[in-house]
Amino acid sequence: MARLPDTDGSGEIAQRVRDRRGGTLRPLDRMLLHSPQLADGWNSLLGAVRSRMELPPDIRELVVLRIAVLNRADYEWTAHEGEARRAGLADAELTELRREKPELDGRRRRVIAYTDAMTRDIQVPDELFDALRADFTDAELVELTATVAAYNMVSRFLVALDV
Repeated sequence: MARLPDTDGSGEIAQRVRDRRGGTLRPLDRMLLHSPQLADGWNSLLGAVRSRMELPPDIRELVVLRIAVLNRADYEWTAHEGEARRAGLADAELTELRREKPELDGRRRRVIAYTDAMTRDIQVPDELFDALRADFTDAELVELTATVAAYNMVSRFLVALDV
């Protein structure tokens, strides 16, 4: 059970969140709406990360699920598993994401190493970043980095409030 009660989800900001989500509010949204201005900024940021970037959806969902594993954010895994499947991640890849050292193809392995470094160590080794340059444009590298950062924020919020 969450540490705070749900909000009623009323008002203009709640409606903007509903609009982005296809008409419904999720438990995360109801927690954020305790602070409507925070919910509004969060909605804008995550809306961009989810749907207005060049980063391929399979990479985005790979990152989200890996962070869910690393930060023990079960709600985040559940919320994104279907999206990951729709983005092309197979059962075997989802299983691998739960392992200490997932065995994936070269590009995805490097993305996982980058996600792990940013999440666990904060510092990213130069050689790891340089290896990703062959896989992604500069814009995609910025978006990859922002996605890892944003979903660490999401998972830490979820875990701390027991959503």
